[in-house]
Amino acid sequence: MFPALEAELKQETLPDPYEDFMHHHLQYYGYFKAQKGNLPNSAAHQHVWKTSPRYMLNGSSGERDSLISDTLEKETFLWPTCLSSTGHTQIGAVRRDSLMLSSPLLRSRQLLCDELDEVNPRLREPRELFSFFSSRGPLQAPRWPIECEVIKENIHHIEWVPPQPEYFYQPTGDEKMPEVVGEEQGTVVYQLDSVPTDGAYFTSSRIGGKRGIIKELAVTLQGPEDNTLLFESRFESGNLQKAVRVGVYEYELTLRTDLYTDKHTQWFYFRVQNTRKDVTYRFTIVNLLKPKSLYALGMKPLMYSQLDAATYNVGWRREGQEIKYYKNNTDDGQQPFYCLTWTLQFPHDQDTCFFAHFYPYTYTDLQCYLLSIANNPIQSQFCKLRALCRSLAGNTVYLLTITSPSRTPQEAATKKAVVLSARVHPGESNGSWIMRGFLDFILGNSPDAQLLRDIFVFKVIPMLNPDGVIVGNYRCSLAGRDLNRHYKTILKDSFPCIWYTKNMIKRLLEEREVLLYCDFHGHSRKNNIFLYGCNSNSRKHWLHERVFPLMLSKNAPDKFSFDSCNFKVQKCKEGTGRVVMWRMGITNSYTMESTFGGSTLGSKRDTHFTIEDLKSLGYHVCDTILDFCDPDQTKYTQCLQELKELLQQEIHKKFNNSGQEMDLEGSWSDFPLSDIESSTSGSDSSLSDGLPAHLLSMADEEQLNQKMVLKKPKKKRLQTRKQRNEQHQNYLRRELKLTEDTPTELSGRDKGTSLDPPLTSLVLPKSKEIIQSKKPGFTSCSPKRSTNSSLGPAPDVKPNWPRTKYPATRKDRTTMAVYPSLHIYTYP
Repeated sequence: MFPALEAELKQETLPDPYEDFMHHHLQYYGYFKAQKGNLPNSAAHQHVWKTSPRYMLNGSSGERDSLISDTLEKETFLWPTCLSSTGHTQIGAVRRDSLMLSSPLLRSRQLLCDELDEVNPRLREPRELFSFFSSRGPLQAPRWPIECEVIKENIHHIEWVPPQPEYFYQPTGDEKMPEVVGEEQGTVVYQLDSVPTDGAYFTSSRIGGKRGIIKELAVTLQGPEDNTLLFESRFESGNLQKAVRVGVYEYELTLRTDLYTDKHTQWFYFRVQNTRKDVTYRFTIVNLLKPKSLYALGMKPLMYSQLDAATYNVGWRREGQEIKYYKNNTDDGQQPFYCLTWTLQFPHDQDTCFFAHFYPYTYTDLQCYLLSIANNPIQSQFCKLRALCRSLAGNTVYLLTITSPSRTPQEAATKKAVVLSARVHPGESNGSWIMRGFLDFILGNSPDAQLLRDIFVFKVIPMLNPDGVIVGNYRCSLAGRDLNRHYKTILKDSFPCIWYTKNMIKRLLEEREVLLYCDFHGHSRKNNIFLYGCNSNSRKHWLHERVFPLMLSKNAPDKFSFDSCNFKVQKCKEGTGRVVMWRMGITNSYTMESTFGGSTLGSKRDTHFTIEDLKSLGYHVCDTILDFCDPDQTKYTQCLQELKELLQQEIHKKFNNSGQEMDLEGSWSDFPLSDIESSTSGSDSSLSDGLPAHLLSMADEEQLNQKMVLKKPKKKRLQTRKQRNEQHQNYLRRELKLTEDTPTELSGRDKGTSLDPPLTSLVLPKSKEIIQSKKPGFTSCSPKRSTNSSLGPAPDVKPNWPRTKYPATRKDRTTMAVYPSLHIYTYP
């Protein structure tokens, strides 16, 4: 039935070099005892592989397992039953002695097959580079540090847009400032145990966090009349350390610092149960660290009612009265604390409510969104999901590559790149909502989205710090440091998210131009949305880095404030993503700051931002990219001219305030831009704390290794005979030039006569001009041997030649210039 196969098996084939080598190698180490003649030839194996449609690899893929019969699962061969006796003999030898078709390889899951009756094995795509999502399987569960207790409940909130604007709170001046009582006079109703703080460091993680039985931290109710609130924060992104009841309906709350640190208390997100309606409660957070806050400008906390969500489809909303932000009255000699207090009434009895600093966006929320993209047959064609790296705790840092498939390699190479990232600071969830709006638009079917995908390659990292997001940190990773101060790190294992991000962008810059880099952040002290950029030092691109922010302010005039943008690069910001990418060559490198509060501009003046407001900014980013790259440069030129006029006004204002005068018609464009800009100290920045103590030695060792690699001398290659001859001739030329450049008192010969011209012509055979100068009738124009004796030194001046090179002349001869003997060496 298989005549071609039988004919080829009967033919004598040449021995395969690789298999012959492996045969001797394995025999030498005693791992293979078979005879060489029993080893099959690889060509015969390839033919058997390709022409045997029923030779199956059990377990090659999940989809094919259901198609393989029971006999195939037992690794039996169905196709040899059709062969002749000769074929059986040959195949029997293959089955017994072949290294290639042994049982362990048959169970490999790295090969995929097409149809049952037509086998074309191919390798699986590498797992670590591709999506881990499966429409049939569960999501990847978050990994927690082993010190963290985690409740088993799944927390989920609906998305909802308030039908009416949510205005800022207007202070009345009568707001109370409760004094901190503490647990000495109050009752602790909730407190986390064994939370790692400064001095400890991350060691390991596991799904579900701490092993063992989860303790019930809330107090036990004494009966249905007990109205004590039940607090909980041991869920994803939750943050509450302690709750102390200081009155019937009054509670003091202490936030947990970022894990493995003793600071960064700003983000809060916790749950309360056993509520009572028509009763005014007061909550006071007692350990905030920032002296200024948007709560002092009218920002309200967020509240979510599960009964309202289930009954009326109402989600997060701004609530609170008598809001006051003030300095704590306790003074323990350490850094001062600040308090936030507010009052409210719950809408229902026996309700479960949540409070948060801003709209939460967890790691699980991100995975659910990415799963919907992976399962979308249209979006998955131009959006490829990859794993950039694993975080310290082992959580996946996802990378999305969004672009339309190119028809030719040349078309793909001409595309510019845009890099976007978010949540390097885990407590700034507004960055995730802007990123969500951007992804919704760029993955949509609008003509503008299609155009963007056709001309750009988008590299998107939607969550740079998943560990911090999971545990409820505000600013740091599990290394206990602000990742946005360590983009220059060399510690790949301690800061993997940042190291791999920078490395990815570095490789991207080698492939194509990166038009834009933007990192999405949140801001807790200024309203509106704005950008931080970097001043260009090039006169050619002067003010060009300000065009994109100005265009964005025109596309979103009621949300984006160009006046709040800043382009000054401070020394303390050298480790930020914005500055590092700018120094790598990305001119338009920005940090986008989105307020936790709301807008003070246009139609949205004095109102809080909603989820939809932040999503719409993601759309405006896409729209601005199109305007920025429009072949018709009218908008670009107009914005550039407007920037020059704005800068002239700023310079004029600066000099008027200082009492100086300046002619703006002169060289005003040479005025340093950094002199008219304030620093970004108003940003939500934190100075770098350096490395943790347990990483200092590691960093020193890594730097020492890098220096040793740089200082390691390269092994010199052996020179050829020609190279050695040329090297020696060059040495002789230098020696001759030295003697010619040194003036001397000559006697016994004419001072203008050169010595030993034949030898000179031998030493310099490649200099055509010098060779010709020695021929009769040729006048030399060389300035090095002047015939004018007046240009020489005084008669008593003697050249200071080293005796080791130039031996002294005999005493009985006339003093003359001594030249080294010239020889032409030819090395063997």
